[in-house]
Amino acid sequence: MLILGIETSCDETGVALYDGDAGLLGHEVYSQVAMHAEYGGVVPELASRDHVRKLLPLAEALLARTGIERQAIDGVAYTAGPGLVGALLVGAAVGRSIAWAWNVPAVAVHHMEGHLLAPMLEEKRPEFPFVALLVSGGHTQLVRVDGVGRYTLLGESVDDAAGEAFDKTAKLLGLGYPGGPVLARLADSGNCARFDFPRPMVDRPGLDFSFSGLKTFALTTYRREGDSAKADIACAFQEAVVDTLAIKCQRALKQTGLKRLVIAGGVSANVHLRQRLQALAAELKGEVFYPRPEFCTDNAAMIAYVGWLRLSAGQHQPLAFTARPRWPMEELAEPCPSC
Repeated sequence: MLILGIETSCDETGVALYDGDAGLLGHEVYSQVAMHAEYGGVVPELASRDHVRKLLPLAEALLARTGIERQAIDGVAYTAGPGLVGALLVGAAVGRSIAWAWNVPAVAVHHMEGHLLAPMLEEKRPEFPFVALLVSGGHTQLVRVDGVGRYTLLGESVDDAAGEAFDKTAKLLGLGYPGGPVLARLADSGNCARFDFPRPMVDRPGLDFSFSGLKTFALTTYRREGDSAKADIACAFQEAVVDTLAIKCQRALKQTGLKRLVIAGGVSANVHLRQRLQALAAELKGEVFYPRPEFCTDNAAMIAYVGWLRLSAGQHQPLAFTARPRWPMEELAEPCPSC
């Protein structure tokens, strides 16, 4: 079964082709970073309009590059949420319309389920069950995963997600947009030991996160120390976030009794986070899995893969479509008992 995947949840336009037998045949991503950098963050209306301009030409370019004819497509998968509602509606409208025009089924895909299952695109795949740490721009969650559609939320951020905290702290330090990767690079030249940042919510039971206080701590430190301390502040901030995530992951693994850990989402590309969680897995005699960096950020490959899982199990959408800017992952159904 050959699936066309579409991703337009925020500021990346993505298309991909996934075949159940041959795997990923190709994917394309167009980033709007340059456009939004002028404003210091994503402008939703501009993001939606750019998806309208780029989506169909990107899909046509992918079909041409892979040599796939439209008649070979067996289904269409599109991101329906969570995300920016205008951006989601572009992908949903185009995806459902393509499916109708080509007379193939369509399925709405949950963006975070895409991230959660992105490691399945790799040669080294985790077996169920496992604990997943989802760390993206808008979400920080720990989830027990017993199978496709069998998700139990263990903990989540009560305020800023880790990715948001990275971006907002970078903006407070005057590092530009997108701030998270810039802050991480700056941290490499800093002295983490110069400042002692708190590890929020690690001294209380539970698996929830809170990162807004770290942002405030960084701002207070920066106002006191000045520009010369930027690298050290970035380093201490990153270390605090990584420590906090690792402590909660260790707690989740012990609580569930599981030995496999998956990390996914944009922040999972952070080298220091990967190293820390690999060390944690080795300490617990477990394993850690993550997608390659290009599949950590928003992409359509993960959407096409999840679409293939659900369409091949017989799940599909009616002609009517919708977008869900907020969509709890626990509401997702298990597509089939053997998945």
